[in-house]
Amino acid sequence: MDTTPKGNRLHIALLGRTNVGKSSFLNLVVGQDIAITSSVAGTTTDVVEKAMELLPLGPVLFLDTAGLDDASELSALRLKKTEKIFDRADIALLVTEPDVWGTYEEEVLAEMDKRRVPVIVVVNKIDLHRPSDSFLQNLKAKVSHVIPVSSLDTAGRNAFLDTLKRRLLEAAPDDFVQPPSLVGDLLPPGGLAVLVVPIDLQAPRGRLILPQVQTIRDALDNDAAVLVVKERELPATLALLNRPPDIVICDSQVILKVSADVAPAIPLTTFSILFARQKGDLATAAEGVAYIENLQSGDKVLIAEACSHHPLEDDIGRVKIPRWLKQYAGGNIQTDISAGRDYPENLREYKLIIHCGACMLTRREMLGRQQQAREAEVPVTNYGLAISFTQGVVRRTLSPFPSALLAFDRKIKELHPP
Repeated sequence: MDTTPKGNRLHIALLGRTNVGKSSFLNLVVGQDIAITSSVAGTTTDVVEKAMELLPLGPVLFLDTAGLDDASELSALRLKKTEKIFDRADIALLVTEPDVWGTYEEEVLAEMDKRRVPVIVVVNKIDLHRPSDSFLQNLKAKVSHVIPVSSLDTAGRNAFLDTLKRRLLEAAPDDFVQPPSLVGDLLPPGGLAVLVVPIDLQAPRGRLILPQVQTIRDALDNDAAVLVVKERELPATLALLNRPPDIVICDSQVILKVSADVAPAIPLTTFSILFARQKGDLATAAEGVAYIENLQSGDKVLIAEACSHHPLEDDIGRVKIPRWLKQYAGGNIQTDISAGRDYPENLREYKLIIHCGACMLTRREMLGRQQQAREAEVPVTNYGLAISFTQGVVRRTLSPFPSALLAFDRKIKELHPP
């Protein structure tokens, strides 16, 4: 994400009085001394920009500004630049100190409110003075999100970052949480996608399931063609084509057969993996699937479904995935089922979370679930990736997504160094 243009990043403005600790706060967030810090008021004399990848949000740009109450000779010039940041900000982090709130902070809230920019108040320097209950209550009456922190507490950095990420995800404008294309960006104009759709007990009578229909529509919206076929007819259908398709997408349950029928040079993935990318962070799911290699008899795995449905014979989440996990791990893997929008709070008791494609959740909800798993220090992956891994073809199904494949390979090396 280092090459992501500034215009495509979420702009997060750091605002507040001089010497309130904005630069120290920024250094804590990014984990390096990008901003010069000093006890001398007015050290930051210009806007300091720091681009970084902040999962699960993605590429962001922090804007560290001069103090709003700067009274130095250059204050007018500095404040002009700070005020311009008001128009660039997608989210404002208003940094203050315990029990310090006045005209400057109220002016920031007013300016952000005019621009409909969400504000998160960061109460810094709590190592020097704990904020009073009345102060915190007054802040919560003004803004939705208040985060106390000590910018010097490097030991508590990870816990603080988890809180900050969740608040940023909740406050981020919808434009930055909008899902990417399902398949359109994987196809050239006039391209061809072959969809392999099994017709079995789980296929609804007389129609296709939602992920298949949405994939067809997304390809058509991006000026590509779609050919739909059952898995048994796939080899004969491919033989009829005068050129290879640009991508083949199949149901996860038939990935082993389809991968054998599709030439290695043809990109191949599954519907579930497409949705893992559209509804969440695919790199996170790719890292999570590597942990299947570490599962041992007696470990607990959570199977998370986004919708409630009546389980059928040989159900994918309740029967097939647990069976494949046990076969792969060579032991008794315990599986719990979570269905619908109820997501367990006791995530720490699980060694792995395997989530469905989340076609019934918003991207914000799925990113939130991945963040909850990260806070609980539990890896999380996806149905399609888990099935591909247990069938030995996960690198093949990740091949259309180079960054996710790289994340998977890195995690495998980290878990099993040479």
